[in-house]
Amino acid sequence: MCRYAMMVYKGHYACFNCQKTFKRRILKDANKDAVTSVEAKCPECGNLMANMGLDFESPAKNDHKQWAHIRNLYTVGITFHSCGCSGPGYIPQDHKAIISYLEKIRSDYMHSLVFWRYRIEPENKRERELDYQKNGSHLWTVSRNAFKETFSNQEGINYWIAKIKEVEERLSMIRQSK
Repeated sequence: MCRYAMMVYKGHYACFNCQKTFKRRILKDANKDAVTSVEAKCPECGNLMANMGLDFESPAKNDHKQWAHIRNLYTVGITFHSCGCSGPGYIPQDHKAIISYLEKIRSDYMHSLVFWRYRIEPENKRERELDYQKNGSHLWTVSRNAFKETFSNQEGINYWIAKIKEVEERLSMIRQSK
């Protein structure tokens, strides 16, 4: 268990307009019955701020290039969320790295799509068990109940086509932002 799990941390919110960050507690911290957090507005300009996560470190206010990069990361869904112990994972360091990162994700998704296109669907319980033993990671990614239910190839294909489309939209956004 995370040794910091019992502590309440304030999330880091960024205002790209003012190029400033603010820490703020989420509504759930103040009201245990709350379901979601309220949108955070910048105290300076009133625009909505971006929830960048616990591990976000703000660039200098006058570092316009780095602020543009942080905005690009946020635009394509890359933030600094984690429990605070292990960090947010890989964060691309420049525009080209964001594109390479998203292209790698798309490539991985395409390989998963190929699996679903050529998978032989099980026809009975025994075949489903063997399929799960052999292809459990592919099945688990698409359905957390893969062992208990039959998941059709078409459902897997639809899942990966949707994921590829999401990544391609993110790639399009980042390419247009240059």
